[in-house]
Amino acid sequence: MHTRFFSAIFGLGFGLGVALPPAHAQGEIEAKVQLCAACHGANGVPTDPKTIPPIWGQQQSYLMKQLRDFRSGERASAVMSPLAKSLAEGDLRKLAAYFAAKPWPQRASAKAPSPPKGIAQCQACHQPNFEGGMPAPRLAGLSYEYLVAAMRAFAAEERTNNLDMPKFMQALPEGERDAIARYLAAL
Repeated sequence: MHTRFFSAIFGLGFGLGVALPPAHAQGEIEAKVQLCAACHGANGVPTDPKTIPPIWGQQQSYLMKQLRDFRSGERASAVMSPLAKSLAEGDLRKLAAYFAAKPWPQRASAKAPSPPKGIAQCQACHQPNFEGGMPAPRLAGLSYEYLVAAMRAFAAEERTNNLDMPKFMQALPEGERDAIARYLAAL
């Protein structure tokens, strides 16, 4: 009788132990997602698109790289670096997968301007429609201000977590970078 009782209790405990961690782990990721949403937006639209990029629908490999770079210090940010340092490697993967699986935020369609000079070199990595691909991020639909700031940071070698981008941005005059940013923001 006692053996059956202990076996039942052990079996129930073991079953709950196996069943509960995924739910608990899911809850932990949801809490971390809420932390991200404070700036990047609960619906995919950042609180300040001029300085904060959308991460919903962004390339998973790119999100993973940026999170790792913020954590390691290869990319500096007063906000993102401390947050990324507090995350385990597994959390980085789960967050990157979570946000990559979301749809890119919809916005009103505007007629895109004519492609500017110099844009063709961007297509090699960012794809013909600028929606990104391994390992490059989506650029289409990012804000003009965010794009210009990122291009300037690469050109000035203030952002160096990509070996090719500083050279590409330094080779473009500021007016061409501006035209490219306006074009990409309109897509």
